[in-house]
Amino acid sequence: MSILVLSDNNIEGLVPEWILNNSQETLQILDLSNNSICGFHQHPHFLPWVRLKFFSIGYNQLQGRLPIPPLSMVVYSTSNNNLTGEIPPLICKMKSLQVLDLSSNNMTGTLPLCLGNISNLLLVLDLKRNNFQGPMMNTFTHGSSIKRIDLSENQFTGQLSKSLVNCTNLKVLILRGNSFHDVFPFWLGTLSKLEVLILGSNKFYGSFHDLTAVGSQFPKLQIIDLSDNGFSGQLPDKLFLSWNAMKVDAGKLINGILEIYVDPSASIISPYSTILTNKYVKREYNNHVLNIFTVIDLSCNHFEGHIPQSLSDLHGLNSLNLSNNHFTGHILLSFGNLKNLESLDLSRNELSGEIPHELVQLNFLGIFNVSFNHLHGSIPQGKQFNTFDKASYMGNPGLCVELLYKECQSSKASTVPSTSDMSDSLLPNDRSDLIVISLGVGSGLVIGIFIGNFLYVRYDDWFIERFQLRKEKWIRPLSNKSRK
Repeated sequence: MSILVLSDNNIEGLVPEWILNNSQETLQILDLSNNSICGFHQHPHFLPWVRLKFFSIGYNQLQGRLPIPPLSMVVYSTSNNNLTGEIPPLICKMKSLQVLDLSSNNMTGTLPLCLGNISNLLLVLDLKRNNFQGPMMNTFTHGSSIKRIDLSENQFTGQLSKSLVNCTNLKVLILRGNSFHDVFPFWLGTLSKLEVLILGSNKFYGSFHDLTAVGSQFPKLQIIDLSDNGFSGQLPDKLFLSWNAMKVDAGKLINGILEIYVDPSASIISPYSTILTNKYVKREYNNHVLNIFTVIDLSCNHFEGHIPQSLSDLHGLNSLNLSNNHFTGHILLSFGNLKNLESLDLSRNELSGEIPHELVQLNFLGIFNVSFNHLHGSIPQGKQFNTFDKASYMGNPGLCVELLYKECQSSKASTVPSTSDMSDSLLPNDRSDLIVISLGVGSGLVIGIFIGNFLYVRYDDWFIERFQLRKEKWIRPLSNKSRK
């Protein structure tokens, strides 16, 4: 027996002994993923199948340390378990390894420096959602075959490995949710195959003013996420000029993103997924969706100045998030040319002027947010704009529309009103208003008469003497029997 696939069953507890004791010399493919397996009998330090090439035990309840696979291993996946401990350096002795997926466990420690030494053959390194720490390995060699690196949601620190520039076949680099502290890695622009760059939620800093001076191109980039960092300064208009993959509909690109065929003889495919913030929600997208998805997320930084005009040339863009920065100036009228745009978030900036009516042309726009800026004038109406609620516009006192309970005034309404109009505006135009006013006047009159008579009864002699008036000329109290 060379192939055994038991995935998506209800296997519980330990791996059955009959699997361990049989076919140790012949088994090449073993898939135990998506069960409820918690471990092995006697938890072997080494997996017992000496010719095993493909081993997947992902999405189980595996505990303890990582079992070391045989030297013949090509694909090794233990994702989504409860494994602990460090990566054993013996992993680096597997000269045929193409996919190493240890994601979503509780593994700790620093990465073995030798991982970079096997990158000439390694295609996928996925270590996301663990507790790895320390610096990123800096040993990627020239001519590296690696296509995908995902170290997201760990505790990595320091600068990015400059040896990544040797990874000329790299398509996806995901480092989100760490503590990398560095300026923007402009040198990654020389990687002509890079399609996904996610650096969000780190400690990157600095401006982009020297970005284009070093030949950064990013011609294949389809997804870039720099959100939740400390980037600052203005975005140079030249930054987006060479992002050619974003200028066409991603669904029309000849090369899709990252369905990596690991072993053509066995038709083994290594899918991938990543988390992106889209439409205010963090979602996990698989490679099939990302093949037709184009995203720019620069939110939650300190960018300033005008929005670069060159952004409007990226006609394949599906999602643009520039929120929580310090952008000034107007919203680009040319954004109306981004026909594939589904989400546009410009909230919490310092933008002024009116919302361009040209944006009504965006038929796929499902999310639109310009709240907390300095916008004024009327809000466009029609098509998708009839579906956005007032939360999309709040924090802009100058905006007006019935949606915000503030009707827009026409040019005639802004002129000085006529005398008749002014007099009409001073009169109550509602029956309930008239009743309230009448009650107020009536109660005030009664109280006034009562106070006046009280003062007269008590101080009438003083008033007469002070002003030399006859008592008979004063209004007599309503009831004054005691003074007869």
